[in-house]
Amino acid sequence: MNLGVSAEQRELRDSVRRFLADRAPMSRVRELMETPDGTDRQVWQQAGAQLGLPGIAIPEAYGGAGFTFAEQAIVLEELGAALYGGPYLASAVLAATALLAASDEAARRELLPGIASGQTVATLAFTEDDGSWDPEAIRLAATRGEGSPDSPWMLDGHKSFVLDGHTADLILVVAAAGPGLSLFAVDPGAAGLDRRVLPTLDQTRKLARLEFDAVPGRLIGARARQAGCWAGRWTSRPSPWPPSSSAAPSGPWTWPSATQ
Repeated sequence: MNLGVSAEQRELRDSVRRFLADRAPMSRVRELMETPDGTDRQVWQQAGAQLGLPGIAIPEAYGGAGFTFAEQAIVLEELGAALYGGPYLASAVLAATALLAASDEAARRELLPGIASGQTVATLAFTEDDGSWDPEAIRLAATRGEGSPDSPWMLDGHKSFVLDGHTADLILVVAAAGPGLSLFAVDPGAAGLDRRVLPTLDQTRKLARLEFDAVPGRLIGARARQAGCWAGRWTSRPSPWPPSSSAAPSGPWTWPSATQ
C-alpha cells in the first residue's frame, strides 16, 4: 500500500491553493459572509471549468475525472484552509456520493454530469431537528396515492441544517417510504416547498431549513423494502469508478494552472 503523496497530488494541491489565493482571497470571503448566498457563482463556475474540482471524484462515465477520495480530500483540505464558502461539500461530496450509492443508472447519467461540471449545485437533505445523521431519526415521510403504480410520490415533513439548501438547484431528500429509507430528487421550485436560511455561528457555511407540504419527489433507485437498506449503502462510500472499470484513469495527469 502506497501511503505517500504522488507528484500529481502535490500538483493538484498547488493548483487549488493558487486558484483560491487568486479568486477567493480572505477579503472576498469576508464580503460573501454578509450575503444570503455566500457563494461567488462565477468563481464556482471557474473551479469547474478550469480545474474540474466538482467532478474530481465522480467517474468519467458521468462526466467527472474519475479520481479517488484521496484527491478529493486534498481539495477539501485546501478549501477549508482558505475558508472557501462555496457548495463543494454539499454538491460534489454529499449529493454526488448519494447518487453514486443509489441503484439508479438513469439518474446517475442524467444528474451527475451537471454536478461534475459545476453547472448544477446539488445538496443532500438528510438531517432534521436534532441534526443527527442516525437514519432512525428521519421522520420526513414519502407517500404515494393508492390504486396506481404511476401515482407521484409526495413528501411531507421538514429537514434542517441542509448545506446550501436555500440556493441549491437540485435537492436530494432522504425520506421514510414505508419500512425503509429512500432517496428522492426534488425541484427547488416545486409547489409546497419552503426554504429558509438558518442563522449559523460559522458564517462561511450557509445552512437552511426546508419545509415539505405535499412536495412531489422523484424516486431515485428502488424503494427501500426494509429498514436500514438505503442507509447501509450510504455509509459505505462507493467506488469512484463505474462497475466496468478496474483502474483509475491511465497515463500521467497534469492539473491545469489556476491562472489559465
